Formats: sequence, structure tokens, C-alpha cells
Amino acid sequence: MTKLTMAKALNDGLRAAMERDPKVLVMGEDVGRLGGVFRITDGLQKDFGEQRVLDTPLSESGIIGAAVGLAVRGFRPVCEIQFDGFVFPGYDQIVSQLAKLHFRSQGRVPMPVVVRIPFGGGIGAVEHHSESPEALFAHVAGLKVVACSNPADAHWMIQQAIASDDPVIFFEPKRRYWEKGEVDTDLSAAPPLHSARVVRPGSSITVATYGPLVKTCLEVATAAVDDGHDIEVIDLRTLSPLDLGPVADSVRRTGRLVVVAESPRESSVSSEVAARVSEECFFSLEAPVLRVTGFDTPYPPSRLEDEYLPDLDRVLDAVDRAMDW
Repeated sequence: MTKLTMAKALNDGLRAAMERDPKVLVMGEDVGRLGGVFRITDGLQKDFGEQRVLDTPLSESGIIGAAVGLAVRGFRPVCEIQFDGFVFPGYDQIVSQLAKLHFRSQGRVPMPVVVRIPFGGGIGAVEHHSESPEALFAHVAGLKVVACSNPADAHWMIQQAIASDDPVIFFEPKRRYWEKGEVDTDLSAAPPLHSARVVRPGSSITVATYGPLVKTCLEVATAAVDDGHDIEVIDLRTLSPLDLGPVADSVRRTGRLVVVAESPRESSVSSEVAARVSEECFFSLEAPVLRVTGFDTPYPPSRLEDEYLPDLDRVLDAVDRAMDW
């Protein structure tokens, strides 16, 4: 076991994938000499050269379009989008080309492209730098969408995503980049990429979440012990395809579910989780499925973000309401 920050775990994971396969390329704005705005690619260009770690023009559409062409030629590009809100100029290429070429070619042309997107708030930034657009990608047929929440998962999941022959949108919770955790660098010990995981067993109520809010929900579970609540926390990890087996199994035991996410409430991943669990576990539910999310507004100025983001108090309130039903 090694204790690493999430940023370093991602860096080591990228390095391992590049050492394993010479067809793996890293590309994006300032990923080479600078090492990325969050220094996730620090040192990679020095060690692997400018032919494999490419500084691109400021054009997300160009980055994704070039990656599609490289994938057609047998490469495995890893694209970095500097901030979540910068991805939209490349959204057309992602939806119209990246997500569809494998199917359009009747399976003859794989699309092993990873699009890394730092997402979410909590760093004192503003709109375009603090957004949670995961539902826009989870809805697109042909894309796989995942979100890591800790250094160990970051290290494993980035390598698994790169090894996949499907296009993967890889969300990284930027406010957790500098937090440390234990990492087992033996990849054979990693759970499958598209699988949810119980990160804290419990018996009173189930809380399902992903990305930056996994840590918050674990803190909620610790605080709720004083109220007599034994919360089971599940890290969804994969947003498309959703792995709701562990969530359904948990809800059948606890009878209650709270879904927590930073993204706006309307037509979100939290909506899908709530709807499917309600369908599959209707006769086990002792209370309606509740959700704690961001609000249906653009991301606010930084001094207001603490009022916007789900926090310990808002999640505890939902737990109390579900338990009192």
C-alpha cells in the first residue's frame, strides 16, 4: 500500500498505462510542458516525449476530433479537458462521432478514447469551472461514463478506462485532487470499472452518491451515529451503465434511500437512480426515495457555493426525513 493524493494516483495510473502500451497518447491544453492546470500529467512529456504527450491548441472540438482520428488509426488517446465547463465546444464531436463510430461501423472500428474532465465545485471558482455536466453524457448512447472518488479508484479506473475499447468519459472530482488515501498498485486487486461499491456498511438507511460527495456522505454517516442511524454508503462509481445491483440489495434491507449529487436536480443521474430503485424495490421501500442535489440554476459566484453544494447538514436533514416517514 502507498499513500497518494488523487492527483498523484492519476498521474501514476497514466504513467503505468503509457508504459504498458505505446499506443496510449495524452493530449490537451498545457498537458505537456506545464503538466496540466492541476498538474495531473506532470513529468509525462519529459519521460515519454512530445510525440506521446501533446500540447494542443485551445480547441476542445479539435482535441476530440483529432482523438477520433487517432483511434481509427489504432491509437488510444487520453484527452484532458481543463475544466468541466470547457467541454461543450467538443460536445458535438463527442456525441456525433465518438459515441457513434463503433456502432456506425457495425463494430469494426473501436473507439478507445478517454476524455478526462475535472468536475464539480468546492474550489472557489465560478461557472465554467465548477459544473457537474455528467447527465449530459450519461444520456448519450455509445458512451461509458465513470466518476472516481478517492485515490485508489482514480489509480485503477484510469487504467481500466484506457484499456477499454469503448469511449469513456472520465470525471474527476477536482476538489479531492489533493486529498490522500491508500493505494494498492496491484491492478489485479481492482474491482471492475463499471461496478458500484459499498464503502460503508449500514442497516438503517442507504445513501447512494458518487464523485466528490462520497467523502461528504461518509462524514454524514459518522455524524448520524449520534442520532442512532446506521447509514450504508454506496459509491456508484459508474454512471453509464449504472450498476444498481448493490443499491437495490441495500434498499431491500434498509427500506430507505437518499441519493446525493452536486448536479442540478432536474433530469439528472440522481433522477435515474431514484426512478429505477422505485421501480425495482417498490415493495421494500418504507419511505419515498429522497434526493439532495445542487439547484436548477447556473453555478453561483464563489462566495455562494457553500449554499449551493450539498453539505453535511442538508444530507442529514434528508436522512432524518426518510427515517421519520
